[in-house]
Amino acid sequence: MNLRVILITGANGCLGQAVARVFLAESGNNSVWLGVHSRRQRAEELAAQNPGRCRSLLLDVTSRESWQQAVAQVLAADARLDVLVNNAGGHQDALLGMMPIGTWEKVRAVNLDGVFHGCQAVLPAMIGQRAGRIVNIASLSALLPPAGQTNYAAAKAGVVALTQSLAKEVARLNVTVNAICPGFVETEALGALTAQEREAARARVPMRRFGRPEEVAAAVRFLASAEASYITGSILKVDGGVL
Repeated sequence: MNLRVILITGANGCLGQAVARVFLAESGNNSVWLGVHSRRQRAEELAAQNPGRCRSLLLDVTSRESWQQAVAQVLAADARLDVLVNNAGGHQDALLGMMPIGTWEKVRAVNLDGVFHGCQAVLPAMIGQRAGRIVNIASLSALLPPAGQTNYAAAKAGVVALTQSLAKEVARLNVTVNAICPGFVETEALGALTAQEREAARARVPMRRFGRPEEVAAAVRFLASAEASYITGSILKVDGGVL
C-alpha cells in the first residue's frame, strides 16, 4: 500500500485519539497528523509513541490562516494529503433567550466555521491528486435538536448541509465528503454529566448503553477507505438506534 496521509482535528480528545489510533493500526504506511490547539499533551504522547508515523501540529480550526499553515506543513513533509477528519468541536449550552452572543459565535466558529475552513484548505491538494476523503463529525443534535443547544444544534446541522452540498461539488474529482452523527458516546462531554443525567441519557438509547469512541472511529476509517469510494454525501448515525 502506498503512503496515505491523514489529518485529524480535535486530536487531543477521546474521539480524536480513537480515530488516530485506528488509522495507525490500519497500515504502517499511514502518516497521521494530529491537529491540536490549546490542550496538546495526549496528542504529543501519541506522536511520541509512533515516531515517524504520527506528528502533532498547531491548528486553530477557527482561523483560516492557521489552516493554511497546517496544510502547508503537511504537504511540505509528505507531499500529499489524502484524508481530512474534521473532528474538532465543543458546546456551551444555554437557553436561546439567555444565550450571550459570544457563546453563540464561539460554538458556531468551532463547529461550523472550522469545517468550512478545513475543507477549503485541503481541497486544492485533493483536487490536484484527483483523490481524497473528507469525513466531518457532526452530531445527533443536528438531527434531533435538544432544548438548550440552539447554537450547537444549528452549527452541526450546518455541517450536515455543508457535507451534502460539497459532496456534489467534488464528486467527479474522486473526492468524497461524508458526515457522521454520533449519539451518546463515552467522551469528555458525557463525563461532565451527573449520574442522574447519564441515566436519563442511557434510557433514550434502545441499546441501553453508550457508544465507545472506537465504534465511531471504525465508521470514520470505513468512510475514508477505498471500499467506500461510491459513498458520498451520506450522513451516518452512530447512535445505538436513537432514531
